[in-house]
Amino acid sequence: MSGRIGDLSPKQAESLTEFRERIQDVLHSLPAQHDHYLLRWLRARNFNVQKAENMIRKHVEFRKQMKVDNIIADWKPPEVIEKYVSGGMCGYDREGSPIWYDVIGPLDPKGLLLSATKQDFMKTKIRHIEMLQRECRRQSEKLGENIESTTLIYDCEGLGLKHIWKPAIETYGEILTMYEDNYPEGLKRVLLIKAPKMFPMAYNLIKHFLCEETRRKIMVLGSNWQEVLRKYIDPDQLPVVYGGTLTDPDGDPRCRTMINYGGTVPKSYYVQESVRVQYDSSATISRGSSLQLEYDVTAPSSLLRWQFASDGADIGFGVYRRSKDCKSQKVAEMMQVLPSERYNAHLVPEDSCLTCSEPGVYVLCFDNSYSILQSKKVSYNVEVIPPPEEQVQPPCSRGDVRLQ
Repeated sequence: MSGRIGDLSPKQAESLTEFRERIQDVLHSLPAQHDHYLLRWLRARNFNVQKAENMIRKHVEFRKQMKVDNIIADWKPPEVIEKYVSGGMCGYDREGSPIWYDVIGPLDPKGLLLSATKQDFMKTKIRHIEMLQRECRRQSEKLGENIESTTLIYDCEGLGLKHIWKPAIETYGEILTMYEDNYPEGLKRVLLIKAPKMFPMAYNLIKHFLCEETRRKIMVLGSNWQEVLRKYIDPDQLPVVYGGTLTDPDGDPRCRTMINYGGTVPKSYYVQESVRVQYDSSATISRGSSLQLEYDVTAPSSLLRWQFASDGADIGFGVYRRSKDCKSQKVAEMMQVLPSERYNAHLVPEDSCLTCSEPGVYVLCFDNSYSILQSKKVSYNVEVIPPPEEQVQPPCSRGDVRLQ
């Protein structure tokens, strides 16, 4: 049985009923509540209800932390990403699923990562995925049948050494992991075209981020790739440059109004060459250790702001709240406020903030525990800005520092 509506075994149907009952408290936080959607999570975990529940609850937290529900309307990527990240949604396959194109050759990974933060790339990809998911829902309504996945065409022409630069591979790996964890069964098929001789090397670097089911959906096409694309896509939905008849209204065979072809990022966008970073404090974090900075926030709705840069390599960073009267509490035991992620702060300095909904001791943790060889030097500014009605504290409250 496929595990889809109309093709469920009695045990699978029973699992679906149990799954729905167990997640009643978070159903309202999901973009869809119908059985088609819930079955995606169950299939992703082989109908293990407990594992599917854990997965979907983590997704609810992910949506809240990344403000996913409003990311299309309320957030725009930085200009450099909009101009120079290649790819786009264009046309529909024969079953009505939207098609996304990733055009690898013109991509300038180093220029992009020197011009925008890794978190901006992550949010951009989330925004793209949400746009595709929204298009699937529109197609479902239009066609009167469930459309829940996307056809991806990977144009690998021009794939070269610049694309396997280590920070770029690490960023791409994190994006793939995010996708696998939060958008199960979102891919129908991956049609990979114009693969050069070095493709196997590049694929080996990223394949461990993909689950086995996703790997099975990848089709590496040969010299007859245009013929194969037309097997899955009607010619009038396929751009002329890819073997179809679709053009832009002005006759452009590349459909550039829908597919961005990127290009080399001008150095005028490079952050480190346009911004001189000077921070008040610095510390060296030994390999395998972490640095904790504690700040006492006394008024609710205070703003906690941080700026930091690292030397030579990326650094982990997260924000936690320590329990009162528990000064020896370990980070793992604290309440997570901002999940720890690895920031490419050696390429683009980080500048961000959060509104503290509750008073308490907030702990900013720079994490180098994953590095077994390299110490990291981090320079930083941190300040606690009271709400407008609270003017008792100074704007910057430097806290205790602990190395672990």
